[in-house]
Amino acid sequence: MSQPDPTRPARRSWLAALRAGASRALRVATPAGGFVLLGGAIAAVLGAWLGWVEAWALAIAAALLIAAALPFLLGGRAYRVELHAERERVVAGGEAALRVEVTNTSRAAALPATAELPVGAALRELPIPFLGAGADTTVAVAVPTPHRGVIDVGPLTLTRRDPIGLLQRELSWPAHRRIHVHPVTAQLPPSSAGLIRDLEGEASRRLTDADLSFHAVREYVAGDARRHIHWRSTAKTGRLMVRQYEESQTARSAILFDSRRESYASPEEFELGVSVAASFGAHAVREGRDRFVATQWVPGRTRAALAGTSELPSRAGRQLLDAWAELQPSDDGAPLEQLARGLAESGRQLSLVVLITGSRVEPQRLRRAAVPFSADVALLTARCALHADPAIQRGSAAALLTIGALQDTAQLLLRRGNA
Repeated sequence: MSQPDPTRPARRSWLAALRAGASRALRVATPAGGFVLLGGAIAAVLGAWLGWVEAWALAIAAALLIAAALPFLLGGRAYRVELHAERERVVAGGEAALRVEVTNTSRAAALPATAELPVGAALRELPIPFLGAGADTTVAVAVPTPHRGVIDVGPLTLTRRDPIGLLQRELSWPAHRRIHVHPVTAQLPPSSAGLIRDLEGEASRRLTDADLSFHAVREYVAGDARRHIHWRSTAKTGRLMVRQYEESQTARSAILFDSRRESYASPEEFELGVSVAASFGAHAVREGRDRFVATQWVPGRTRAALAGTSELPSRAGRQLLDAWAELQPSDDGAPLEQLARGLAESGRQLSLVVLITGSRVEPQRLRRAAVPFSADVALLTARCALHADPAIQRGSAAALLTIGALQDTAQLLLRRGNA
């Protein structure tokens, strides 16, 4: 029976330490430094195995270069970094102003350095001047926001390199900010597009057992509330009679946005559709109406109770605009006609429904999408066609708006209201 080798644990620990050291060396080595390390290791192996003096000379030269680069990585920067944004929510087409405050918290002075700050997909270089002990500086950063979206800023990273460029070491600070770039929206006319004008709500053709608008009396059935008994009619007929009311509409609106990429002729047209939909949503928030804002559901989005849809949070205007800033076009999802039918059959008591899509959806499809809704629902269909002439077509089921620019939206609603 063979005896265990007592040197095996020592060899294992030595190999583990060697692998850990090599891993750390590769992490701090630049491509040029990795080439020098690899070349030096190969030269040392060849020198030891074949006895080549030239190989030993290359190995020693590589070792001297690495040794000369190491002192530039020693030590650290005792910085405290704070990242501030004047506004974390801006409108597309402007810019966001940021401030990076750097404080030297050590007792020794810190030499000038260049830090890197990720701003979305870009990388900004920020010069940090000489800072004495306890001194601080503020670096202003202007972030252009030409397009709707979300911009992640940070963390700040300081890279230390040797003059030859063989080794580098990164120091990071976790300061981070997220900037929501809201879509441009239009101010829509108040109480437009079939919106309810009466604070109490306007009577509809739906009948209910309890509301504000009295309609008629009917015979009592089991389960009716006794407080609705109409005693005068009961005395005349000799049978219990109860009041019946017309249901008041309370301005419940729904906005369905077609987020499928194939519905739009270009990314710019998709952005026009987002701005139009966000304008209707913001208008509903300002007027205090109950609202349901949704798009096609795709994996990764919050699934709504309505099948096939993803509901956008809309408790407040800022929350809704944040959701529009995060929205991306989808490559799949149910067609708008299917979503509209699901909404019409969901039993929601709606007073206004807005369907918004792009120019690649034919008007006939929008007319079909409007058919399932009842006659007491004010229905608008908006077809966004970039640079098209604004137009309004009135149909039996819904009005079809052709929107070529965002400012056309308010004008078309006024034309429809005055017709």
